Amino acid sequence: MQPSEKYLFKYKGFSFQPDLVTVEVLDSLEDFEIRDSDVFLVTYPKSGTIWTQNILSLICHEGHRDGTENIDLLDRVPWVEYNIRNMDYISRVSPRLFASHLPYYLVPKGLRNGRTKVIYVSRNPKDVLVSYYHFAKFSTKVEEVEDFGIFMERFISGNVLASLWLDHIEGWYAHRDDFNILFLTYEEMKKDLRSTVLKICNFLGKRLTEKEVDTVVNKATFDKMKLDQRANYEFMPSDILDHSKGTFLRKGSLLLFQDCQAFDLRSLGR
Repeated sequence: MQPSEKYLFKYKGFSFQPDLVTVEVLDSLEDFEIRDSDVFLVTYPKSGTIWTQNILSLICHEGHRDGTENIDLLDRVPWVEYNIRNMDYISRVSPRLFASHLPYYLVPKGLRNGRTKVIYVSRNPKDVLVSYYHFAKFSTKVEEVEDFGIFMERFISGNVLASLWLDHIEGWYAHRDDFNILFLTYEEMKKDLRSTVLKICNFLGKRLTEKEVDTVVNKATFDKMKLDQRANYEFMPSDILDHSKGTFLRKGSLLLFQDCQAFDLRSLGR
């Protein structure tokens, strides 16, 4: 059972959502103007993207940390390939934060300048699969497949949005020397969030006080994010997410962590 063309189209071997991006936009990304101060968060879907978006926003924006600014994550850390709100990315004030599911070979060529920072977050593929399956139930832009076995076959064969999990993560890791990149895992974030926050701060060259770090860690916890209207993606329009069928922040748990530990990126180089 092949996925419907209504939900997927291929561009240079990678699967995109046809309602949210065009070939013309994807063509233009190669020459997208990159600044040295830009920060790109890259993930395969369902790997902790929103969580890390929120952490980046809390670290970089005092108005998010202290609650004085009511700006949601889609404005703080917009998707470079899916410009849902038609933002003028060129006029955004530095440092610009972006999120992306792009493979290494489709990102703007300027990202290889050695100065712009890239944060790549990976997650155990079993947990990605289960989260992806539930996400498809309430996302109007992802084809819902009731039979988990059929969905798993599509996932394993790469017939889903963002194509094959292993190709994505292996591609970025194999070309790590082309970028100024920090690799993180969802599992280490769950295990020690504070250490992850400090690691990101160090990578970004962002100095926060102990109190500010405490605030970031506290507001980046799953329970706090579910209640934060700036971070829980409840602001997404109903033509993209059917909120009556589910939520973006479902459990935030390591569903199969007991029998499958965090994927070791170093194994890709063996």
